[in-house]
Amino acid sequence: KIIVALKTIFDPEIPVDIYELGLIYDISVIKDDALVIMTLTSPNCPVAESLPMEVEYTVKSVDGINNAKVELTFDPPWNRDMMSEEA
Repeated sequence: KIIVALKTIFDPEIPVDIYELGLIYDISVIKDDALVIMTLTSPNCPVAESLPMEVEYTVKSVDGINNAKVELTFDPPWNRDMMSEEA
């Protein structure tokens, strides 16, 4: 359910959702708490402030999830090889 929700968030510069783009590194759920580890296409991404908040809000909206936390990482740095075949 979380992945389906994340696929509704699109990178503003590339018409691809953030999951297929490879920005989501890990999703873990313990009870009703979700942790999403993600990256951005670059540290200077224009949505560096807003995109993680949008991810958190979207994950919190998933049925059965009461709390969501997003951790931003640049290790490993994102590259085009992380994109899915669909992207």
